[in-house]
Amino acid sequence: MVVNFVNNGQTLADRYRDFSWWQARGQCEAHEELTARISQDPEFCELLAGSLPPGNKQQPNLLLAAVRHLDGPHAEQGPRGDLAYRRWREWTIRHWDEVRAVIMRRATQTNEPARCATLLPLLARLPQPLALLEVGASAGLCLYPDRYRYAFDDGGDAGAAVEVGPSGSPVTFRCRTSREARVPDDWAAPPGRLPEVVWRGGIDLNPLDPVGDPDALRWLQALIWPGATERAQHLPAAVDAVRGAPRPRMVRGDLVDELPALAAEAPADATLVVFHTAVLTYLPPDRRERFAASVRELLAQRAGAGHWISQEHHSVLPWIAAPHSDALGPAEREPLLTLSLDERPVALTGQHGRSLHWVAGTA
Repeated sequence: MVVNFVNNGQTLADRYRDFSWWQARGQCEAHEELTARISQDPEFCELLAGSLPPGNKQQPNLLLAAVRHLDGPHAEQGPRGDLAYRRWREWTIRHWDEVRAVIMRRATQTNEPARCATLLPLLARLPQPLALLEVGASAGLCLYPDRYRYAFDDGGDAGAAVEVGPSGSPVTFRCRTSREARVPDDWAAPPGRLPEVVWRGGIDLNPLDPVGDPDALRWLQALIWPGATERAQHLPAAVDAVRGAPRPRMVRGDLVDELPALAAEAPADATLVVFHTAVLTYLPPDRRERFAASVRELLAQRAGAGHWISQEHHSVLPWIAAPHSDALGPAEREPLLTLSLDERPVALTGQHGRSLHWVAGTA
């Protein structure tokens, strides 16, 4: 039997069990059940361990998306129950060569444009115009915060959401907002304008073009978990929103290696904003530190203004203080990201841009 150890003695079965408990639980019942069943299926784990290289290619997300991409059984809602799991398992084994080919060709590179809702308030407050540079840009949809419409809801009366953005946009992202008592009113208020973006650039190991490549859009849709109906509807609508816009300057490569050269292309008379969301977790700690040092260096040496916006789990950049708030309600107790401006935490945000909670110390 092939027993594949992933990290610190963790087996592949452990990896699926942890995914079920720590990532899928409370977020996607279908994936929670499916990955739990896989973790208890030694023969199927042996197939995965013996035919996929260790590391990112053994991510549960990648296998689940590959089967959905190929229209495997229960693609929309996931296999629920023992009979459904056996059907899913049999289909996956029978089509394993195709599934493996997708896994080896693709990567887990979710591009969630709704995250622009949590980035927008910061971007709108920076000196305009902006040059946006996203690392881990995937399809680059988060490089167009000025193409979408937003509805910011502070939890008050129904229908009282503050809307901003082009009225003709095919997509509207809703975001719940709240704040600590000590956060100034001007920070807590929704932005009154959209940012003026004059340059857009992105770095990714495998840039996607969902506007020009229908298969790339299908892959992004396969990465959306079953049951996330709103996200599934938002993705193609966001693609439509950017369809008529000039494509960003996309660079294929490592985000640490390619950052300085791409940043040098940004107009000197624009405020350069280097940003990323849930990306650095895929780097080992030493590369995260090297990336941080590179951002600091290029912003310090830049003739024009520049800022760094990070939106990551608090453990990814441990030198940034992890904000905590007892004021968050049950709806906001999903795994949250720390939104930071120039390595200073300013908010806790939902993973997919649905909530924004300003924290004390923002001013």
